[in-house]
Amino acid sequence: QVHLVESGGGLVQTGGSLRLSCAASGRTLSNYAMGWFRQAPGKEREFVAAISSSGGSTFYADAVKGRFAISRNVGRDTVYLQMNSLKPEDTAVYYCHVRVGVVDYWGQGTQVTVSS
Repeated sequence: QVHLVESGGGLVQTGGSLRLSCAASGRTLSNYAMGWFRQAPGKEREFVAAISSSGGSTFYADAVKGRFAISRNVGRDTVYLQMNSLKPEDTAVYYCHVRVGVVDYWGQGTQVTVSS
């Protein structure tokens, strides 16, 4: 069983920055890619960013490319999402994700609100 806990969300003005963290427990996730998704009110959950097991490869949604950066501390089973130049349309609940085998694990989410 994998348990994911996100933190770091909050209220920020347009152009501001936040750093989200996702701490994993239950089993080591050093062999698995991990990612971030987000869900805005009334919208479907969407992909934001992902990082390979080694941390050597990263992937981003077009909407956040150049503004967000995903990283991980493999030894601590922690994934980060540095969010810069935030826009009101980035307002959403952000979720940490990992797929182990055929099972998807999600955190409880952390709210990010960007005021205009």
